[in-house]
Amino acid sequence: MAKIILISGGARSGKSSHALELAESLSTKRLFVATCPKIDEEMAKRVERHQRERKGRGWVTIECEKDLADVFYHKSKGFDVVLVDCITLWVNNILFSESGNEVIDDNAIALLCNQWLEAARQCSGTVICVTNEVGLGIVPDNALARRYRDLVGTCNQLIGRKASDVILVSCGIPFYLKKD
Repeated sequence: MAKIILISGGARSGKSSHALELAESLSTKRLFVATCPKIDEEMAKRVERHQRERKGRGWVTIECEKDLADVFYHKSKGFDVVLVDCITLWVNNILFSESGNEVIDDNAIALLCNQWLEAARQCSGTVICVTNEVGLGIVPDNALARRYRDLVGTCNQLIGRKASDVILVSCGIPFYLKKD
């Protein structure tokens, strides 16, 4: 059964760098699961910067915007560490892929999150999840932003409960909120 580690923090807090360093300290057989869609030129440049950061460091990278369960069931075998960066963008991708009458609410996102968590727990080794802590700021001024914040909060709570370690990164410094 996989050990699950959740790393959270604000934007540009150092959480992704900490996750990379932690993963690299655990094994040389590492899979990076990138959830970020390249929706515009600026975002594509961000993705390129993150790719350069991992270059030459022994990472295998796959892009997966939505179906994390599939990654853990079919693509994670042979890796000792799987790093998912990030849950926040995964929720964004799910929210903006709504079709027809399907509405992504707390119950729907919880079901999807639990599905990939169950698949992840079947892996051997360690699964590291990076997420943003979106609930520390002011209440957003529009319904869509509030729904997004709530969906991310739901996922963070589910993962945090199932994780053996939960780390909050602030100013580049990791603080253990939960340690197995």
